[in-house]
Amino acid sequence: MNTVFLFSLFILLAGVVAIYLGHSVGVKVVRRLGRRQPFFTAFVNQGQYVTRWLFWFIWFKVWFAGLGLTAHWAQIVALVLVVGIIVCATLTLMAMVEAVATVVVQSNPLTEKDNLKARRIYTQTRVLARSTHLVLSLLGLAFVLLILPGAKQIGTSLLASAGVAGLVAGMAARPVVGNFIAGLQLAFTQPIRIDDVVIIDGEWGRIEEITATYVVVKVWDERRLIVPLQWFVENVFQNWTHHTAELIGTVFLWLDYRADLVALEAEFKQLCQAQSLWDQRVAVMQITETNEWGMQLRFLVSATDSGQLFDLRCAVRAGLISYLARYQPQTFVRLRTEAEPSFATKASPQSPRPRSDH
Repeated sequence: MNTVFLFSLFILLAGVVAIYLGHSVGVKVVRRLGRRQPFFTAFVNQGQYVTRWLFWFIWFKVWFAGLGLTAHWAQIVALVLVVGIIVCATLTLMAMVEAVATVVVQSNPLTEKDNLKARRIYTQTRVLARSTHLVLSLLGLAFVLLILPGAKQIGTSLLASAGVAGLVAGMAARPVVGNFIAGLQLAFTQPIRIDDVVIIDGEWGRIEEITATYVVVKVWDERRLIVPLQWFVENVFQNWTHHTAELIGTVFLWLDYRADLVALEAEFKQLCQAQSLWDQRVAVMQITETNEWGMQLRFLVSATDSGQLFDLRCAVRAGLISYLARYQPQTFVRLRTEAEPSFATKASPQSPRPRSDH
C-alpha cells in the first residue's frame, strides 16, 4: 500500500514539474510569437499564472480520480478541484478578453492629435471588455453553484418560501442590470467617450474612465465625479468633443460709447495673431447689447480644444484690458451723476446777510 501511494505521489509530482517546465517553455515560445502577433504577448502578460494553475488543477483532478477513493473527504477534495478548474478557466477566458482589448487599444493610441476615432474605439473596447468580464464572472459563479451539493435546494427553498424576499432582491438588482444595459447602449451609441469634455450639472470635466457600472469624470480642479452609467441615458448633458474638439469661446467687455471701435478691433485681431493657441478660424468683434451706461462688446475666438480655448480667452481678455488702460482709459464704463445745487447756491446774491451783535 505504501509503495502504491509513493508511486502515485511520484506521478503527481512528476506531472506538476512537467507542467511547470512545459508552461515556462511555452511562455517563452509564445513571447517570441508575440513579436508578430501582439495578442500572444498580451495574453501571456494577463494570464500566464492562471493558466499554469488551470493545468495543475486539471492534473490534480485526473490524478485524484485515478486513485478511485470513495471516502467522504475524497468527495470534498474532488469537489474543490472541480471548483478550482472552473475558477481558473473563467479567469483564463477573462485574460483572453483583456488581451484582445489591450491589442485593440494599443492599435489605436490616444496620443494622436486627431484622436476622435481612437477615443471611440477605446470606449467601445473598454466597455465591452468589462461587460464580458461581468458575464463570464456570473457564468463561472453559476457553474460553481450547480456542482455544489444543496445549492439548488437552497435557492429553490428561498424562492418558494420567501417570494417577497425574491421580489426585493429583484428590485435591488434593478440598478445593476440597468447600468449594465446602459453600458452596452453607451458602447454602441457613443454619447460619451474616453477623454471627452463634458458639462454635468455645471461641472466642467473630462471622461477619465468608463466602468461596467459608472463613469469617472475628472473635473478641472482634480476632483472626480462618479456618475452611474444610467444617468447619461436618462439626463441631458453637454459634450464639447462629440464630433470634434474645436470650439468657439467668448470674451465680454462693457465699454463707454467713446471707445474707438476700429482701433480696438485691430488690436483684438493683432492679439489673436500673436497667440499660438488661436487656430485662425474665428476672430470676430460684435456689439451685443447697449444700455444707459455703455455698450457690451463680444469677442469671439476659436481654438482646437477646450483647454486651449480657456487659456486663449484669458490671454485675449488680459490683452484687451491692458490696451484700453494704456491707450483708451476713457472708454471704461463710468457712473455719471449730476449733483443738484444746494439751497445756499440757489439763494439770491442780494439776500440780506444775518447781523452780528459783535
